[in-house]
Amino acid sequence: MNFTYPAFLFALSAIAIPIIIHLFNFRKFKTVYFSNVRFLKEVKEETQAKSKLKNLLVLFARILALIFLVAAFAQPFIPSQNKKVSVGDKTISIFIDNSFSMDAVNKNGTLLGDAKKRALEIVAAYKPTDRIQLLTNDFEGKHQRLVNKEEFVQLLDEVKITPATRSVSEIISRQMDVLQQSTNKIKTSFIISDFQKSIVNLDQVKNDTSINFNFVPLTAAEKNNVYIDTCWFETPVRQFNQVEKLHVKIKNVSDKAVENNSIKLFINNIQKTPASFTVDKDAETEVILSFASKESGIQNCRVELNDYPVTFDDKFYFSFEVAKNIPVLCINSSGTNAESPYLNKLFGNDSLFIMKNNAENKLDYSALSQNKLIILNELKTISSGLTQELNRFMNNGGSVLVFPSVDIDLNSYKEFFVGAKANYYERLDTVDTKIDKINIDNPIYKDVFDKKTFTATNLDLPKVNSHYIISKTTQSNEEYLLKLQNGDNFLSKYDVGKGKLYTAAVSLSDKFSNFAKHAIFVPTLYKIGMYSQSTSPLFYTIGNNQTIETSNVLTGENVFHIKGTTNNFDIIPEHKTLDSKTEINTHNQITEAGNYNLYADKDLVTGLSFNFNRKESDLNCFSADDLKKQLLTKNLSNINVIETDAQSLTQSLTETEQGKKLWKLCIILALLFLAIEVALLRFMKS
Repeated sequence: MNFTYPAFLFALSAIAIPIIIHLFNFRKFKTVYFSNVRFLKEVKEETQAKSKLKNLLVLFARILALIFLVAAFAQPFIPSQNKKVSVGDKTISIFIDNSFSMDAVNKNGTLLGDAKKRALEIVAAYKPTDRIQLLTNDFEGKHQRLVNKEEFVQLLDEVKITPATRSVSEIISRQMDVLQQSTNKIKTSFIISDFQKSIVNLDQVKNDTSINFNFVPLTAAEKNNVYIDTCWFETPVRQFNQVEKLHVKIKNVSDKAVENNSIKLFINNIQKTPASFTVDKDAETEVILSFASKESGIQNCRVELNDYPVTFDDKFYFSFEVAKNIPVLCINSSGTNAESPYLNKLFGNDSLFIMKNNAENKLDYSALSQNKLIILNELKTISSGLTQELNRFMNNGGSVLVFPSVDIDLNSYKEFFVGAKANYYERLDTVDTKIDKINIDNPIYKDVFDKKTFTATNLDLPKVNSHYIISKTTQSNEEYLLKLQNGDNFLSKYDVGKGKLYTAAVSLSDKFSNFAKHAIFVPTLYKIGMYSQSTSPLFYTIGNNQTIETSNVLTGENVFHIKGTTNNFDIIPEHKTLDSKTEINTHNQITEAGNYNLYADKDLVTGLSFNFNRKESDLNCFSADDLKKQLLTKNLSNINVIETDAQSLTQSLTETEQGKKLWKLCIILALLFLAIEVALLRFMKS
């Protein structure tokens, strides 16, 4: 047992007062005369014995009453878990988990309502002079300050469910920012949450032993949920009137299997391809939805299923664009008849492509960004200026295809390839060979050949009379598309920034090979042209504050707008222009899942889709015992787990923070012994 104010124990010296009174009885005696004193000796002996006992009992009652009265002022307590109680004003930070998972229900109502109730119980355990911070998943500016108890209650009433979600390490870091600025020595943190497994990352917690952290776990009655986790296409670009295969991943985090549940696909609010799915308990499955895009332009889509009671993750929004055309620029040497008839015939006669030819000495570098694919057709030299512009073009998402000439400047080509972190031409090899390997796993050839029956030996592949030998370095991210019999790469692909670089070992001239006249030439270049489209993400996640990139389409004083497709939502996002692209940041202003459109003034730029974070969909949580085990394993001794049960959290917290106080018991005992003293004096005869 310890004392909050041990200095008051010096008052125990006052015990000497009743002792002195007992030893020196200052009462004056009066002489009484009796006619007969024959029986007085016996009466006197009996009276003296009773008087002595009464006086001793009164003395003990007074001493004990005084002891317990002094002890009440010293405030004795029994420490909880060997904690030392500190005296003085305190600074407290209380985090309320208001994510989607807190909309679940327990015996006290919703978990969010229970969390608010627990927060009020915590506040009741502290003095009016203590300073308190309220923190939620929103990390709002108004929650970054310390307030008194009345202001805290007002802020607590405003807390509502939000799509934002934070990990435990982020929460503790934000609480420490406020607590460490406080001048009060006693600093305490509380995190009231259901502690989903997806947010508990104790390995990344930056601990501060000067702060006492407390976890207050809440438990939902049911933890069953079926939700759409994500979706993706088999191919990187969408084509007009071509069959697309959409993969949808569905997860079941419950102890019950789901059979023949329906799933629906909507494109521009028109239902397509209804399907059903079956998924085992605590498992996941993929559903493939096939459809064809019957119109070009931006397509706003969603996939949805039915599940109860957790519904925020039953819809998944995404959007894509079906290109009307793909601009292709072919840069030719400055000589006569420099244009390639093979390229003109392939790209010039297809309505999907808009083909332009330019001589290398008549290039407008500022117009390069208007194209999707740039073909270097038999240039002898690549100038440093063109090298710089092509690298910028690829980094911003464009594609470059290189066909060398018979006599090239190896150093200028090397400078270009090295700048793109690609392998370069070393020398010309005039030995006859042929192509004998095709990378059918690459999207370029994925649907050109049947994998089950494909063998390169059964195909009549292009013959090669001479070719450039390409260097081999492990630092490049080279991926071969076509390979020669001698092991040299004939056609390779590199990822450069957000774009691609394709390098051929030959020119399109018949002197090098018959590749331009071979049947494989058409699907190869057609697919390279198709995949040169810059693909935007299908969707963004609310709360992640991701940067949206688009081409620079603003002119004059026009501004960007993000507008909802089904509501009156309209914001002007922050944007900044870098080279030929624009970065847009919403700063978490979008809080509702759905499809949106990006406008440059009144011109539609692209479609944007936002979904709620799926971290909240997995309702598996850590129990109080699980948290204690993890804290013990991570050696986080200053983090305590407070279990919520029938006992008021105020009482539980008071005992945890300040020990079990005994001053009330001391007052009761002091009054009891005073009452005993009165009773002895009044009713006990001497």
